[in-house]
Amino acid sequence: MSHTKAVFLMVLVTLMWSIAGVVTRHLEAARAFEVTFWRSGFTVLALTVALSAMRGAAWWREVRRGRWPLWVSGLCWSVMFTAFMVAITLTSVANVLVTLAIAPLVTAIFARIVLHHRLPRRTWVAIALAGVGIAWMFGREMQLGSGALAGMAVALAVPLAGAANWTLLQHISHGNADPDEPSHDMLPAVWIGAVLSALATLPLAWPLRASGHDLGLLALLGFVQLAIPCLLAVWLTRVLPGPEIALLALLEVIFGVAWAWLGAGEAPSQAALTGGTLVLAALIGNELLALRARLSALAPQG
Repeated sequence: MSHTKAVFLMVLVTLMWSIAGVVTRHLEAARAFEVTFWRSGFTVLALTVALSAMRGAAWWREVRRGRWPLWVSGLCWSVMFTAFMVAITLTSVANVLVTLAIAPLVTAIFARIVLHHRLPRRTWVAIALAGVGIAWMFGREMQLGSGALAGMAVALAVPLAGAANWTLLQHISHGNADPDEPSHDMLPAVWIGAVLSALATLPLAWPLRASGHDLGLLALLGFVQLAIPCLLAVWLTRVLPGPEIALLALLEVIFGVAWAWLGAGEAPSQAALTGGTLVLAALIGNELLALRARLSALAPQG
């Protein structure tokens, strides 16, 4: 696949990711944990079909023989799946997506602490600027006495779990795991995460109240918003470098807020706009400077 086609496909991935908020706003009866249960359940179904078609019975054996990294990654995925949907039901789409946008910078901090990666000065500046943006959002919500604060607190679990997951994947891919262990196929971890999320939220979702209309929308989320783009994103890591994927993934914030505004009349608050601008500026600036540094290093000398 050419680089241009890969970029367009990654943009399509972010479009699919971004529909969660607007679709959730059109549910009739399903709420909070029931929304999470059904989305995770449909994701399990979609991934079971997709992985079976792609790999036959081999991926079942991988799950049964899975070592600790596979299950820890699956646990991280389950936290991400669960916390995201619960947060969406508690606060605005803009608040959730801006909070999630700090994930690359949280991952950088985790990598510094756990993997001892040195962080360039630009990344520390970006972390500080993004921190100001998030603190501004939380501070404004506290001043307003808004119930949205709980949703934003829940949403923070997503970048934290995502940072732990990405740090684990880096730990494995850079040869820091036990050299006597076989290579790890981490794609089934997404399936494990969806299973754990569905099992954990079913007791809290009971009795189930979702209407047929709700089930159709939640199936859309499970198949189109989660399963398909997750598989595509993993595949695209073979073509696009990590920083470029991270930069393109930020489009989810813009698309998600726009969908909620246009499709559900949910205009972002001034606090979300201000905080989101700071977070996005920090992330985009950091990634662009990193990309320029790598291009300079690859340029022929002389």
